[in-house]
Amino acid sequence: MKRAILKIIFIFLSLFSFAQSKLTLQQCIETGIANNQQVLQTELQRQTAKVNLKQARVNMFPNLNGNASQGINQGRSIDPFTNGYTNQQTTVASYGLNSGVLLFNGLSIQNNIKQNAFAYEASKMDWQQAKDNLTINIILAYLQVLNSEDIMEQSRNQLEVSRKQVERLEVLNKQGAISPSQLSDLKGQFAGDELSIISAQNSLESSKISLCQLMNVPYSKDMQLERISMETVASKYETTPDSIYQTALQQFALIKASRWRVRSAEKNVKALRGNLFPSLSLNGGVNTNYSSAAQKAIFLNTTDVSTSSYVIVSGNHVPVFVPQNNYSSQKIGYSSQLGNNVSSYVSLNLTIPIFNSFQARNRVTIAKIDLKNSELADKTTKTQLQQEIEQAHLNMTTAFDRYKTLLEQVNAYEESFRAAQIRFDSGLGTSVDYLIAKNNLDRANISLISAKYDYVLRMKILDYYQGKQLW
Repeated sequence: MKRAILKIIFIFLSLFSFAQSKLTLQQCIETGIANNQQVLQTELQRQTAKVNLKQARVNMFPNLNGNASQGINQGRSIDPFTNGYTNQQTTVASYGLNSGVLLFNGLSIQNNIKQNAFAYEASKMDWQQAKDNLTINIILAYLQVLNSEDIMEQSRNQLEVSRKQVERLEVLNKQGAISPSQLSDLKGQFAGDELSIISAQNSLESSKISLCQLMNVPYSKDMQLERISMETVASKYETTPDSIYQTALQQFALIKASRWRVRSAEKNVKALRGNLFPSLSLNGGVNTNYSSAAQKAIFLNTTDVSTSSYVIVSGNHVPVFVPQNNYSSQKIGYSSQLGNNVSSYVSLNLTIPIFNSFQARNRVTIAKIDLKNSELADKTTKTQLQQEIEQAHLNMTTAFDRYKTLLEQVNAYEESFRAAQIRFDSGLGTSVDYLIAKNNLDRANISLISAKYDYVLRMKILDYYQGKQLW
């Protein structure tokens, strides 16, 4: 309940901050990590692995169990006080406290602790990998929003240039200084620029929605993002693929998780192999009981009682008397019985596995297969990582070359458009020449914006593989 309330408060504060100030990349990432369901589920798996590790450790401790029972026996039954048969209704009770500790079982418990410890480390790396994956996706969405904003701004600038030309040509057309077709061409261009703004606005809002979905917060049209530095665009990413791969082998969470799983599988084989060895345990306990049929005899007095024997005195039979002790029965109290009937035991138990349908051996065989699968998965993960880094580095190099080429193209088209505009404004050039030059420049500017953010993203991906801070 507390966690749900805190989450509601966090979302409310997040929405409030959206409306009040610009969001930074770090705030977006932290919000996404706090709200993303996959990250939260991976965290729960990490907590489960932690509990499993704690349980594996406490399995080494002695156990301690108490038992208590009370009942009523009717008819012929065994009296727990005398262990003899009785044929009456009796109330019986028994209490006990038992403990046992496993002294040796082929180091199975110790290896099981190590197995769960390594599994816990792997779960922590899985959690980190989930956060890293979300981080790179949020960065991509964040850059897409910035890219859409820049394209939107570029589209507005294009529209403003077309607007000024249409206004100028309308004046000249009224004066009869130009042909009506020139004004129509510019009005068509103006309408096309308006359509570009509509498309850019839709792209901007769609990118905002994607970012909000990754952060798992409601979409806000008024959301504004803080601009990030683009100084790194001017220089090429110099780190080689092999250097990035070697760093990733040491830093990348996915590789660490795979490595921990292999070690966990190795310890699992040893833990199961321990079941093939004899086990030695020490056990002990204390017990007592109560029976309502239990009685004790109380001495009353001694009297002389005649017997069937006799002696002859002066020819007369004189009976023989013997002394007899007289007792009365009294039930033994509850607490007295519990104190008097205490018994204890200590035992040392040795269990030798001789034949158990090969279950233990087959478990070891399956564990060895799982170990081979883990080793194969680790090798595959490393291979895929190397391939992904090589492809990412190639994409980065291509993005940089594309950005530099587009930058030169924009500079060339700017000069071409400037010359076309001068000729068109002076009446020496046609509207067709002007529109061709303008469209070329507009397309080049939009391509340059996309290329710039694409290059930044490619660099972030390579930083991601090296475990560097991404914001």
